[in-house]
Amino acid sequence: MGRPSQALLSREIIARAALELLDEEGPQALKMRALADRLGVRGASLYHHVASKDDVLDAASELINEEIDLSPLENPEWREGIAAYARGYRQVYLRHWNVIPLVARRRVEADKALRGYDALLAALGRAGCDPAEAAEVAATIDYLVLGSALETFTAGFARTPDGYRPAYPALAGSLQGAAERPGGLASLDDRGFERGLGLLLDGLASRA
Repeated sequence: MGRPSQALLSREIIARAALELLDEEGPQALKMRALADRLGVRGASLYHHVASKDDVLDAASELINEEIDLSPLENPEWREGIAAYARGYRQVYLRHWNVIPLVARRRVEADKALRGYDALLAALGRAGCDPAEAAEVAATIDYLVLGSALETFTAGFARTPDGYRPAYPALAGSLQGAAERPGGLASLDDRGFERGLGLLLDGLASRA
């Protein structure tokens, strides 16, 4: 019998399976045995392509980094470019929010991730930030993007606005007001992100 024309496994195939597992079942599901079962192979076969579960996570993170569009950061209109980049960055992690707890404190080593930070810091430099300030603003963008992708403010309040009256009148009033805005409570998380991003960019514009 001839050898298969295509390898059954590769680092990328394993990484994509791991990312699917994380997206569908959460961080606790990422185990080498579960990954091997998903791919229909023996566990030992994985170690011909990846060194460990940490290596698998690094490979999955690389795939996520490939989804982040850096091209908006080349926009000569720095405010538009940074805003578009941040929105795209958030959309990627809204698709992969289960991965955030696993990657948020990991070292940044992948070339695409490092190029992303380099491009962002260069754009912030063009916006008038000195290098130290650019680092602080880049960190703020990370907090805003990853925090808003991981947490849902809206889903924390399961009652109707009236359900919080009279014990929590300010909360009830705010939720009622938010419900009356375009998109209602369903889009409050997105509006909160946009409000934070707008305030950040307004602050940069005032300094430029």
